[in-house]
Amino acid sequence: MLGGYMNKVLRINLTTGEIRTEPLDLNMARKFLGGRGFASYTLYKELKKGIDPLGPENKLIMASGPLAGLFHPCSSKITFAAKSPLTGIYGDSNMGGHLAAELKYAGYDMVIFEGSSNKPVYIVIDDDKVEIRDASHLWGKGTIETEKQLKDELGDDFQIAVIGPAGENLVKVAIIRHDFGRESGRTGVGAVMGSKKIKAIAVRGTKSIPVADFDEYLRIGKEMFKSLMSSPIFPEFQRYGTTMVVDWVNEIGAFPTRNFATGYHENYKELNGTAMKERVWIHDKACGFCPIACGNYSRVEYKGKTYYVEGPEYETIGMIGGCCVMPSIYEVTYGNYVCDNLGLDTISTGAIIAFAYECYEKGIITKNDTNGLELRWGDIESFAKLAEMIAKREGIGNILAEGVKKAAESFGKDSIKFAMQVKGMEISAYESHWAPAMLLAYATCDIGAHHNRAWAITYDIEVGREKITKDKAERVVFLQHARPMFDALGVCRLTWVECGLNLEYYAKIYSAVTGWETTLNDLLKCAERAWNQNRLFAIREIPDFGRKYDYPPARWMEEPAISGPTKGRLIPKEDVDKLLDFYYEVRGWDKYGRPTPEKIKELELEVTE
Repeated sequence: MLGGYMNKVLRINLTTGEIRTEPLDLNMARKFLGGRGFASYTLYKELKKGIDPLGPENKLIMASGPLAGLFHPCSSKITFAAKSPLTGIYGDSNMGGHLAAELKYAGYDMVIFEGSSNKPVYIVIDDDKVEIRDASHLWGKGTIETEKQLKDELGDDFQIAVIGPAGENLVKVAIIRHDFGRESGRTGVGAVMGSKKIKAIAVRGTKSIPVADFDEYLRIGKEMFKSLMSSPIFPEFQRYGTTMVVDWVNEIGAFPTRNFATGYHENYKELNGTAMKERVWIHDKACGFCPIACGNYSRVEYKGKTYYVEGPEYETIGMIGGCCVMPSIYEVTYGNYVCDNLGLDTISTGAIIAFAYECYEKGIITKNDTNGLELRWGDIESFAKLAEMIAKREGIGNILAEGVKKAAESFGKDSIKFAMQVKGMEISAYESHWAPAMLLAYATCDIGAHHNRAWAITYDIEVGREKITKDKAERVVFLQHARPMFDALGVCRLTWVECGLNLEYYAKIYSAVTGWETTLNDLLKCAERAWNQNRLFAIREIPDFGRKYDYPPARWMEEPAISGPTKGRLIPKEDVDKLLDFYYEVRGWDKYGRPTPEKIKELELEVTE
């Protein structure tokens, strides 16, 4: 018996209203595992070259993994994916919560949304009963009200994913939100959902997930829980969540401040985990099967009103608090609420607004461009107003809603040099003026600049920040396989990243669950296969795609950091080229950054036009 997989794919066509199921492709499962692996394979296979990411030809994938919803730590991750409207290449984003498990309990490994509705709808997946329902009464509402209203209409036992006004208005940094605080935040997947006029997806299931060797699976699961909870990092991570790294990141000069001009925020103690816990925190919050509960549910007062939000996490603190130079955790928490309710990615929105602040400071844009709004570093009022303008595509918000790269192209005057993005997607919260491995990880990320594919900054600190060496490329490539492996399996990577849970456990439990005897190297090979599949997707979409798309922002190569531990530092282009040469060699790609025929054959990939 094959376990872990529900052996069924649900396909929903929003144009025709057709709903059908088909058996899971087991060859795909063997080669790509699940989650983002399924998405990589399916989108490359089914999308035609050159389609409009916001047109009906694009497909939105919702895919769980073989280990999601089972008894072992943090088995809660689901992937949303599509051709990204932000980058024009493959895009995905991963979230926790309870949706991944519920989708499998309903009997499905993956849902493929095709076409576009001519009116707002929401999808109800209730075991074998699947419906497309009218959502006119929900259109225009924020994410919080939408989820609350659907919980009232359908029942608390439904797991619900929604978009906000940003997704409805096809803002290219729009998110999909679930469980009042878990988000698929990157690559603009919320805009793709909005383009299909899907306001929400509600899932409820009652089925059991098959397991090939139940006794062995249970034994390994218990061992994993025990090992995780005995980690010396576990208590601190449980208390602070991702906010525990604020002090350390600032200390090494990597906390993104003033649009990545520096990695040091003078008031970092007003933004760190202690500040969060003492000033805004109400209680911890956990995703499915998670003993850590790294989520933080918080409350903040602003202009006489009380707002509740899950967060802020480290990335939000970095991108709103650091990048936009907010003075305290209060402003960050309110900014978090504003973005979440509008359905905006806090990472990209922080980068976009910081870019706008700098453009305003330098006179590239003025009050004439902002409808009279004065843009100032550290001003939460202008941040909130600009976020609303972006979500509604009003005034200058219509330009900023396209992402920082397109905004820089619109503003001109060399603003592209401090538009902090790679491949069109905004950089997340690690300042890399003096972090070659982290810079390389951002530059080569398959979806655009994102830390979660390869958090390599710890390696820079471990082996020496000044080194431009092949081992850094080797480390980045390893991370780019290991971390996405978690997304494909449907589990949270923080068990390993933060608490050091042994990676070998995942091969053991995958083998027990599925009945397919699998090694860790086998799992990593599946992740490598998906990484190369995404590279082939980009090459098919953009004829000259290669090295020139793998450079970091000019700021990191040409403008020294202005303060803090990295003051005066930068990584010149010639060193970046050395890193790219090493990286392509390790990957088995040619000097232009393209997979060689030998690598394609080794990974058993097909190249199509």
